[in-house]
Parts: sequence; structure tokens; C-alpha cells
Amino acid sequence: MGEMKDRMLRGQLYRVDEELAAELRRCALLVERYNATSTTQEPLREQLLRELLGSVGPGVVIRPPCYFDYGYQTTIGANTFVNFGAVILDVGRVSIGANVQIGPNVQFLTPTHPLDAEVRRSGLEAAEPITVGDDVWLGGGVVLCPGVSVGSRSVIGAGSVVTRDVPADVVAVGNPCRVVRQLA
Repeated sequence: MGEMKDRMLRGQLYRVDEELAAELRRCALLVERYNATSTTQEPLREQLLRELLGSVGPGVVIRPPCYFDYGYQTTIGANTFVNFGAVILDVGRVSIGANVQIGPNVQFLTPTHPLDAEVRRSGLEAAEPITVGDDVWLGGGVVLCPGVSVGSRSVIGAGSVVTRDVPADVVAVGNPCRVVRQLA
């Protein structure tokens, strides 16, 4: 493993080098193939997801189109449903639990960029992981920002922007996303 990939996997500042560029191309080709499949090609879809993702549980459904950066940084638990238009920028790890319902056009955004413009212009970036617990429902258009976690059984309302951790067993909505109700 090269230095830049090692730095990326540790969440440190890194720059896309030849190794990472090749991995981005590999992922883009797998995503392109996956997005070109039809509902009659479930075995092929399952095979492509197993090639693409770090791990995928049984019964996972991802409706194309979907988009990933690397793929192998994402794990998805059993019986999770991902609707159309998912964007999973998995520069950092993305862990999605079992029995999760993900609405259309949900974004998982792990990349971060330096605040200093000169450093940012140099092409350096980093990432922070995103974790979603079991039995979560993410409404349509939810945006998960770098480093957040959503606790098990919580519901995130449509269009919410999650900028900080959400505990288990709550309903949270808005921009920025805030807890509005306890579920248990």
C-alpha cells in the first residue's frame, strides 16, 4: 500500500496519487456497470455490489443510479434498502447497519478539505467516517456530513443536513438537523 492510500485510510491529509487514481477508475467502472443493470439482472447486481463494496449483507437492495468514490470503504448490513440517487463519497469509511431504509438522493459526504485556501489549492484533502446504526430511516434528500453517526432506530426527516451525531431512538429534522422527538 502506498503512502497516500495509507494516509487516506487513517483520515490524514493526502493527495490522490497514481494508486488512488487507479482505484477511483476501478470504482467508476463498477458503478457504471451497476447503474446500467435492469431489475431483471438481480444476480449480476449482487455480484457487482460484492466486487464494489467492502462488505454487503444479504437482502441489500440499491436502486440505480448510485455513486461511490472507492466502494471498498463502504459496508452495508443485511436487508438495507437504498433508493435512487445515493451518493456515497467514501473517502472515509461509511458503515451502514442492517434493516436501514434510505430515501432517494441521500448523500454520505466523508471528505473534508483544509480551511486554508493555499493548502486546499495544493490538492490535499482528508476524510472523517460516517456511521449509521441498525433500523435507521433516512428520508429523501438527507445529507450526512463528515464524521457524523446516527444511532440505531432513529429517523432523520427528509431534506435534513446532519452536521453532528444523532442519538439512538429519536426523530431529528432540519438544517442543521436537531432532535425533535424521543421514540423510546
